[in-house]
Amino acid sequence: MSSVKVESVVKEHAGIGEGPLWEESDQTLLFVDISGQKIHRWSAATNQVNSLKTGDTVGFAVPRRSGGYVAGVGRSIVAVDWTTQKVTSLVNVEDDKPENRLNDGKVDPMGRLLAGSMRKDAQTAQVKPGSLYMVNSDLSVTKLLSQVDISNGMDWTQDLKTFFYIDSLALSVDAFDYDSSTGHLANRRVVYRMEEGEGLPDGMTLDADGRLWVACYDGGRVVHIDPATGQSQLNQLSVQSPLSPQH
Repeated sequence: MSSVKVESVVKEHAGIGEGPLWEESDQTLLFVDISGQKIHRWSAATNQVNSLKTGDTVGFAVPRRSGGYVAGVGRSIVAVDWTTQKVTSLVNVEDDKPENRLNDGKVDPMGRLLAGSMRKDAQTAQVKPGSLYMVNSDLSVTKLLSQVDISNGMDWTQDLKTFFYIDSLALSVDAFDYDSSTGHLANRRVVYRMEEGEGLPDGMTLDADGRLWVACYDGGRVVHIDPATGQSQLNQLSVQSPLSPQH
């Protein structure tokens, strides 16, 4: 693959910018600032950023079929009405773990939300405090994985047979067999292991060619991976700690 041109589009400063998601219908880019406790929307038409305050750390925001967004705020899945700027709690996870928060999340093509957790202070010594959850349309919650350090990037193949997942401190990109009828995971395996100097794998997305783009925290790069072969290409960035490629 030829070299990729990298340029800055949105000038908004973020403490921890995450989860960029392009909304084709209205030509806007949605992203969150975890530590800044804000959801941002950048308009390509106006080159302006509008923001919503969430009142707690926000790990992700995704469009909701009925309008507005669903976001992971603190340890809660919330509904966001952008017009009224109202945030409404839908369901909580990990009420028994007040030291945790939700991190990355994404919706599968069947409409199920997968969201993972981590400790608020990632530097605090505690072995694998996080989990990966599935939230159904009826707001029932299923724990898919436990013993997770920092639950992060995820995506699916177009045929929904494979789910890719990152637990950052495992220093790998893993794949699972995915049951599209139930959302259950099986047959975990490593498709890419980070090399020395690449940093921590963080956010991830799958492109139209079935290849993965993985942002490398503290590595100043995005890794482009062919999951079938495990081969990669590095794309150097002008920022030290990229967190997520575009969904």
